Amino acid sequence: MKDKSFAEKSVDPVNKSVVVGLDIGTTKIACFVGVKNEHGKIEIISQGKSESLGVKKGVVFNIDKTIKSIKAAIEDTARNCPDGDLNLKNVVVGIAGQHIKSMQTNDSYTRQNRQDTISKEDIAAFVNEIHDMVMPAGEEIITVVPQEFKVGDEHGIKDPVGMAGARLEANFHIITGQVSNVANIYNCVRRAGLEISEVILEPIASAEAVLSEEEKEAGIVLVDIGGGTTDVAIFHDGIIRHTAVIPFGGNIITQDIRTGCRILERHAEKLKVKFGSALASESSEKEVVCIPGLRGQKSKEITVRNLASIIEARMVEIIEKVNNEVQNSGYAKEIIGGIVITGGGSKLKHLTQLFEYLTGMDARIGYPNEHLANTNDESLTSPIFSTGIGLMLKGFEKNARVVEPVAEEEVKKGKFFETVLRGVENLFKD
Repeated sequence: MKDKSFAEKSVDPVNKSVVVGLDIGTTKIACFVGVKNEHGKIEIISQGKSESLGVKKGVVFNIDKTIKSIKAAIEDTARNCPDGDLNLKNVVVGIAGQHIKSMQTNDSYTRQNRQDTISKEDIAAFVNEIHDMVMPAGEEIITVVPQEFKVGDEHGIKDPVGMAGARLEANFHIITGQVSNVANIYNCVRRAGLEISEVILEPIASAEAVLSEEEKEAGIVLVDIGGGTTDVAIFHDGIIRHTAVIPFGGNIITQDIRTGCRILERHAEKLKVKFGSALASESSEKEVVCIPGLRGQKSKEITVRNLASIIEARMVEIIEKVNNEVQNSGYAKEIIGGIVITGGGSKLKHLTQLFEYLTGMDARIGYPNEHLANTNDESLTSPIFSTGIGLMLKGFEKNARVVEPVAEEEVKKGKFFETVLRGVENLFKD
């Protein structure tokens, strides 16, 4: 029996879509499959992850290992669905890495049909023109974010749709990356049997998950501390103003602990996660952790204070680089909301206190719980999953089509597919 498309199957008339977010990080590759409920909250219907074996500092350095890790994450996601197997096809992918750069530009666009008011199609055509800009050799444009428009003599317009005007001007925030690194991401995802519906810069995705519209309006700095990099995104007046990638993350702290304490890397990672603190002054000199020695060697004792000193030294360096990005953005005096820290590195104890001390701004940890339904597992609200949740949110903005059609007999195997089908009547309609 041939497979039927979702549009051909009997489903309830509910306008929902299913989105898959794929976070390709330095330490892990995480996959999330979600739908929006009637309250606009995301229900995670399946998730999975795997160890990232072929990525360093957000850049693919081993194609085969990265493909293997992506496949493992997808297989884990399929296994974790409530009933039956899950066939994934299109994904919203996050991109980061030290090769990512950002720039500001201003350009103009003359509309072809000057009699009608400005439409969404006009804005899309304008953005496409920016995508065609000539870039330096070896670089390509990943994302173009319109900031403020000018129509006639009116400045500072956020949404010009519906206005009358023959000529548009706008400021754009452009994010670029090295052609080879971007191509490697595409190749790995496609060779893993998937198609990319959209590529999103990871700090923009994380911001979507942990920042409120009020914070973006007031002025806020997002700091996403991942395994290989620390991503920075600055918002003001509800618009992204500056992005940057700092080539240090949680992994380099682990390396510092390994070198400073002369222990194995896996022991260093466990020490960091369980006993690590970003403030040495808040740690006890009397508290000692015992690390087993190699065969025939004595175990090693490490004080929690010394461990914290190693972590604090590296975190001070990272925070100073974050502060430099804030100052260079030109919006340092406009930031009312302070700093929001997310990502796996944000779980270090006393990290907000160190940020506040070094930057003079308020700081909090960003959890992706505001957009999640109460029916989800509480573990999903961890800052580790901010990027993955944010990728799904960006996918819903585009109403991405992401679940491959399955045979009718496969649908009957479990309630899981019945639940999905009830919510995706228009998923595959033109």
